[in-house]
Amino acid sequence: MDRTDDLLTVPARGAPAPAAPRTSEPAPAQQSGERPPPPRSRPAWSRPALAGLLVATALLYLWDLSASGWANSFYAAAVQAGSVSWTAFFYGSSDAANSITVDKTPASLWLMALSVRVFGLNSWAMLVPQALCGVAAVGVLYATVRRWYGPAAGLIAGAVLAVTPVATLMFRFNNPDALLVLLLVAAAYATVRAVERASTRWLVLTGVLVGFGFLTKMLQAFLVVPVFAGVYLLAAPTGAWRRIRQLLLAGLAVLVAAGWWVAIVELVPASARPYIGGSQTNSILELTLGYNGLGRITGDEVGSVGGGGPGGGGGPFEGQTGSLRMFGGEVGGQVSWLLPAALILLVAGLALAGRAARTDHTRAGLLLWGGWLLVTGGIFSFMSGIFHAYYTVALAPAVGALVGIGVTLLWRERAPRAAPAAPWRSVAATLTLAGTLATTAWWSWTLLGRSPDWHPWLRPAVLAGGLAAAVLLVLADRLSRRAAPLVLALGSAAVLAGPVAYSLQTAGTPHTGSIPTAGPSVRGGFGPGGGLAGGRLPAGVELPTGGQFLGAGRDGGQNGQFPGGGQFPGLPGGDGTGRSDRTGGMGGLLDSREPSAELRELLERGSGDYTWIAATVGSNNASGYQLATGDPVMAVGGFNGSDPSPTLAQFQRYVAEGKIHYFVGGGGFRANGGSNASAEIAAWVAETFPAQTVDGVTVYDLSSGQEG
Repeated sequence: MDRTDDLLTVPARGAPAPAAPRTSEPAPAQQSGERPPPPRSRPAWSRPALAGLLVATALLYLWDLSASGWANSFYAAAVQAGSVSWTAFFYGSSDAANSITVDKTPASLWLMALSVRVFGLNSWAMLVPQALCGVAAVGVLYATVRRWYGPAAGLIAGAVLAVTPVATLMFRFNNPDALLVLLLVAAAYATVRAVERASTRWLVLTGVLVGFGFLTKMLQAFLVVPVFAGVYLLAAPTGAWRRIRQLLLAGLAVLVAAGWWVAIVELVPASARPYIGGSQTNSILELTLGYNGLGRITGDEVGSVGGGGPGGGGGPFEGQTGSLRMFGGEVGGQVSWLLPAALILLVAGLALAGRAARTDHTRAGLLLWGGWLLVTGGIFSFMSGIFHAYYTVALAPAVGALVGIGVTLLWRERAPRAAPAAPWRSVAATLTLAGTLATTAWWSWTLLGRSPDWHPWLRPAVLAGGLAAAVLLVLADRLSRRAAPLVLALGSAAVLAGPVAYSLQTAGTPHTGSIPTAGPSVRGGFGPGGGLAGGRLPAGVELPTGGQFLGAGRDGGQNGQFPGGGQFPGLPGGDGTGRSDRTGGMGGLLDSREPSAELRELLERGSGDYTWIAATVGSNNASGYQLATGDPVMAVGGFNGSDPSPTLAQFQRYVAEGKIHYFVGGGGFRANGGSNASAEIAAWVAETFPAQTVDGVTVYDLSSGQEG
């Protein structure tokens, strides 16, 4: 076996266990058929290699981090509010006067708001916690995979996660997904530690981390729970009843870690807290189980901007549901570069594990990461509610882990010395590796073909390099010993060239709005399995220069128009036709407007005399004015104007009490039911107060409606 084999060798079965870690919990007795944890091998090259990976990841995620400005202004406004008001911080309010919250639990906002409190309100201060979450996720994934499969597997896993395009996007953006990924990878690490020694403390920590994942992005964090629980129930080296009791305790930890905040919000009187954005009844439980829960699966999301598309589609933004959703249209380029390889290597790894003992770590790790991938990917593929391409960042750790584990397992098996009594295993491993490499190169060639004008030389180079490496891998035993590292280098360059190029493009391109996508614009982004590519709306849909879109009624969105009546915010920087001036997909759609100097000066007049300097329909509309002035702006109706907050009577009372100075016209989009309160408010304002136009924006001065 040459030096290259040594680099990719995983700990052999039956290797002696390392010294037990210091712990107050007694180690369970070894049971029949159990295999102790493998030795924690740390060859001399592993630490410098890990350091290099983390430094490269940090450069990718931190370089020119503030180029995207406020990124998703919906969350940026909440960060600004939380940086000046502890009440807004706790609830995740959209404004410091606490009129309404964002439609998610607030844990990710807490990190960003704390950073802004320390460094001041700017794009870098807001986004740096997200980038650091990414670097930490890569490091924790390395540590998790390395424990059972060696440092080479950990490095491969970490590198794949680092250069997955959607990971580069989300770790440079202010959506909740960055913290969610870190927490779930950390929960996987805790599960691995728990399985090794049947440790109650590590299993409880798993529950705590998943619970905080709920506080980051609600029920999406729970998709991994059945996988983690199943792996522990299968592989932990202790009795069945003890495993069950431990899992019940871990479930209690999930409930406590996730439920304390929910309990406080539910127990505090509605009059003493902001309205729960995204709900129709001012209830965090409704938001959890409805709009952000089962509604995402069924498409029945009252008040949403999409979902429930005809014929099983996911609505105007989500593409067609089905088993190929993760591979199609714009979604494929986000995460699927190594997805076929991960699936192939998962099957091959399980075949190698064979009929191993119940506690076998090789099989347990494959089931953990394979279950994560299949359960989460399956939900994403078939959910009929709101789905966006960037959600797929949750798949990236599992893809990276399976690739790292599978490659190292098969590389060990391909060495003739690894299985002298069964040479067919060596042949099968070699052919599987070569087939996986060729398949990955072909799939990269396919994905790059969706952007034919973007670096056209890359596509044939990837295919040629990948196929050549696959052939040389089959012939490696007939070549010199020095050829193996060259084959590895060629194969690695071929399969990673596409995602690395996409990631570099993503890091070098500003992304704003509520529906960001990684990489260049792609062909056929709107259709089965896709999203909306290149910042373009479907055929037949136009946005007038004024920035409003009148829906097509409740006709299901025929002739390329969005279902549901209402209005849609304009595209900042666009040309009024629905085309964004930013590459990489729907970067400008559902974004905020930056007010002109004249409008900003108007809104800031007498700002200290009012609770809200202005009100406007929709959170994205409000966020632009709030971020520009630093003063609270009421988002009437929440994210898209469909929440009953405030009601017309409440708004009239606020005006009479002199709490709101101006009402800014435009914004809002009712597509799937919800409250009419925002439309009633807008109509009452238009009928009651004089209007003025400032740089094309209609503004109503509400001060004449004050009592006394």
